Amino acid sequence: MKRLIYLLIVLLCVSGAYAQQLPQYTQYMLNEMAINPAVAGKDTYTDVRSNNRYQWIGITDAPRTYMLTLSAPLKKRNMGIGTHIYTDIVGPTRRIGISMAYAYHIKLTQKTRLSLGLSAGIQQWGIDGHKLILHDEGDNNLLIQYQTKTVPDFGAGLYVHNETWYLGFSAPQLYQSPIRLYKNGDNKGTLVTHFLINGAYKFKMGDDFKLEPSVMVKYAKPAPVKFDGGLRLIYHDQIWLGAAYRHNDAVTALVGFLYKNYLMIGYSYDITTTNLKRYSTGTHELMLGLRFSKAQSKHWPDDQQSQL
Repeated sequence: MKRLIYLLIVLLCVSGAYAQQLPQYTQYMLNEMAINPAVAGKDTYTDVRSNNRYQWIGITDAPRTYMLTLSAPLKKRNMGIGTHIYTDIVGPTRRIGISMAYAYHIKLTQKTRLSLGLSAGIQQWGIDGHKLILHDEGDNNLLIQYQTKTVPDFGAGLYVHNETWYLGFSAPQLYQSPIRLYKNGDNKGTLVTHFLINGAYKFKMGDDFKLEPSVMVKYAKPAPVKFDGGLRLIYHDQIWLGAAYRHNDAVTALVGFLYKNYLMIGYSYDITTTNLKRYSTGTHELMLGLRFSKAQSKHWPDDQQSQL
């Protein structure tokens, strides 16, 4: 079974099967910088967030994803910059990506803004040949120590938002860079352009609670459309509990906490609804976030404020 999984991974990731290639995150609603460059600098503070995902616990060499984002407004506050760095590991394959984002923010009304964003970066695809077990002896050229291929990566997005709701559209991997890890292999493998739509709305429930439904729709030709839906109950903008559903994939429980308006901790647990549930105990994802600004410093201890 392990041999079969490895061969399927190589066929899907290297030989050019067109499928959804982007790393998957359950807590996308808490780190939109990972999916849309237009989000860069939309807030008045610098924001750093990290998502660490351990998928399908119990299955050998199951996917692991580590991601770090940074978003910061420029002084005029009608522009922003950001960074997205990630590593996605599946069996013998590893993908590393880094991109820089620029966004321009337009004031539509007193409370609503439109943001336009672009991103540019690189992706490095790699295969550890020592972990491959081949069916045909003639393919021994694959059994090398480690083979990599670096390709350019570009994306774009737009984002409309205010304090109550937001709606975003993004298109990662706009340029379909060819991926050719082996000189003697075919050249059919490329980056696949993805189209993402996500949004949320916060309903006030008295003075203490808010209810926030969220949704994401993903499409990458010719893979079928993927749908994610979630719901969070938020107390005093500090503590939240929630649940989510990923079509034909998993159901999720969410919990999180915002400490003194500058430290955010979020956790999600996925239970797969596919046949993999026979072999996996679920998926864990941990999100950590930090905010940095003069306004945030009033929540810090006096000894920390004196160092600003």
